[in-house]
Amino acid sequence: MSSAGLPTGLPTGLPTVTVTRYVTPLHEGGSLPGVVEGDDLGTYVCKFRGAGQGAKVLVAEVIVSALATRLGLRTPRLVVLDLDPELARYEADEEVQDLLNASVGPNLGIDFLPGSFGVDGQVSAADDEGARVLWLDAFTANVDRSWRNPNLLLWHGDLWVIDHGASLYFHHGWRSGVTDPAKFAAQPWDAGGHVFETCARRAIELDAEIAAPLDRDVFIEVLDQVPDVWLETVPGAETPDALRQAYVDFLLARLGTRQWLPAVAR
Repeated sequence: MSSAGLPTGLPTGLPTVTVTRYVTPLHEGGSLPGVVEGDDLGTYVCKFRGAGQGAKVLVAEVIVSALATRLGLRTPRLVVLDLDPELARYEADEEVQDLLNASVGPNLGIDFLPGSFGVDGQVSAADDEGARVLWLDAFTANVDRSWRNPNLLLWHGDLWVIDHGASLYFHHGWRSGVTDPAKFAAQPWDAGGHVFETCARRAIELDAEIAAPLDRDVFIEVLDQVPDVWLETVPGAETPDALRQAYVDFLLARLGTRQWLPAVAR
């Protein structure tokens, strides 16, 4: 389908897939993602817009996943999953049924990697790869890649980064209006407990190389992938495009500083 034929509010940057079957819930965290099948015959992990954490989590997922790809990291393909209200009628679990009813329309789909398994112990990764993951998490202020919850998959022997909804915390403070990008730009980030904490020195050494692919144009392209309906406008950013620009401003401000680089343990 051409971009001109897409329904209003859906992005041109992510393909849109219609959910044909809800398969099973994934009891991970408080958002209750689920495995679904799509009309493209694909299987996806669906993160629901109507979950308690709200649409901002989906926005963070799209932004950080796109940035990860540009930094040379592996992360599953994303799609917009269009959810029909009829699916809820066939779900016996009341909690899931309520979630489906609250999430009618566009949700986030993350390509299901069959045979992959989560990392739950010592991670085997090249220093440079671990450094890139650490740099990305520091840049986006991700607080959820610890030993307890690595949010990493191993698939065909390769490392894949997943679950970025706990990044970009600044947008949770926008209820009364967009805040100051300079505050986020200067905010330090603590690598303590991060699964790749030992790669901090290498992340600093590779800083210029890792950051090289990122600039304003890239941030604009990344934000263009976020559906309008997930962008909850606030005072000072009363349209989806104005809110996209706010995200660009925050990311660009962060890129212009280095207070957030992980400290090297002495």
